[in-house]
Amino acid sequence: MHATVRPIRHSDRTKDSTLKITDVKLRQLTGTMPHEGELWEERGAQPVDIYPAFRRLNVEDSTRRAFPAVGDGRYKITQTFLNIETDEGITGVVGPITGDATTYYLGTQLRALLIGQDPLATEYLWDVMYRRAPNGRSGDNMIAISHVDYALWDIRAKWLNQSVLTLLGGPVQDRIPAYASTAGYSLEPEKAAERVAMIREQGFIGTKWFFRRGVGDGLEGERANIELMEALRDAAGVDLQVMIDAWANWGVDYTLRMAKLLEPYDPAWIEEPVQYALRDSYAYLKNLSPIPIAGGEHDFTRWAAKEMFDRDMLDIYQFEPIWAGGLSEMIKINALVTAYDVTFVPHVYVPAASAPVAFTLNAMTTPMLEYHLILGEIYQFFLKEPLKPVEGFFYPPAGVGLGLDVDEDKIESERAITFG
Repeated sequence: MHATVRPIRHSDRTKDSTLKITDVKLRQLTGTMPHEGELWEERGAQPVDIYPAFRRLNVEDSTRRAFPAVGDGRYKITQTFLNIETDEGITGVVGPITGDATTYYLGTQLRALLIGQDPLATEYLWDVMYRRAPNGRSGDNMIAISHVDYALWDIRAKWLNQSVLTLLGGPVQDRIPAYASTAGYSLEPEKAAERVAMIREQGFIGTKWFFRRGVGDGLEGERANIELMEALRDAAGVDLQVMIDAWANWGVDYTLRMAKLLEPYDPAWIEEPVQYALRDSYAYLKNLSPIPIAGGEHDFTRWAAKEMFDRDMLDIYQFEPIWAGGLSEMIKINALVTAYDVTFVPHVYVPAASAPVAFTLNAMTTPMLEYHLILGEIYQFFLKEPLKPVEGFFYPPAGVGLGLDVDEDKIESERAITFG
């Protein structure tokens, strides 16, 4: 159990008041989540689907294994959370952590750098973690740094009895329209159309669909994509935006061909149609595609952001805050976003992490925010106070800290993850 956060009064402070990190813990939690119907009906495309052996794999071979059914509409959820503890009883909490590799970096690369340090020294600690990992400037190690940084900001906000958003200067938007990502829902046109009708009734501004057919599926795949897009648009009507996520499975020529075929249905954007590092290909598509091109979810730090902005390679940038470097780094990326006057619609893995970033930007820069209908439930299952859209809108998070504290009553079993 964690100590109750006490309000901090000015009289409590002296010039010698300091916090020290006493421990860095990794808690693997297991619980049972109720869900009406099949939790994961279908999978979207994956980058490896250009190879037939992977393209044949279905949802039973992938996602359902991560969230196994235990009967009676219940599913086993196993997730790991990062806890950074201090000598004042204040704990920074972030999770669920993305993948086993991130957990490994947290436990082996970063833990020793943090013990005994001042958790409020976020700039210093970020730079130390970054410089200590010359080959970890992106990917899992940078995601681990991001998680640590968010946990440190959680400590800072709890120490000051404020929300993280308040420490960033407060919201500049009263609310942000949400669009609904549909990963996990059926891609059969009739079923997808039924889901879109429900999304429209719930007040969302748009809906994103993870098209499974790609460059390896030939003319049959092209026809399937058109049939799906036609069903989505018919159900959406003229006002609801419809986004396409191709997840690096289309390639340049296929994307331009599909963009021409799908243009009459007015998609809001095509997301990540080619591999992430292909800067010139993205810039080429941006200039030629009749449909806007989005991406950036798998890019990291201010340096990558600046490179992308300099190349003017996307219509919509989608950095993931809890991957791209953490809150300290997103402050710098946000400054570049406004300096280059680009559109930034953050990817949302953990809503409580992305929302403070989005709410410090105005509606011209950040006109909407993503919410995963299924993953938002899974990733927030263990949280005391999940952050979800209300009638299609996100509202500024106002609770003390970051908002990722765990509801201990949902934990059925737990083990500490350690590395020898």
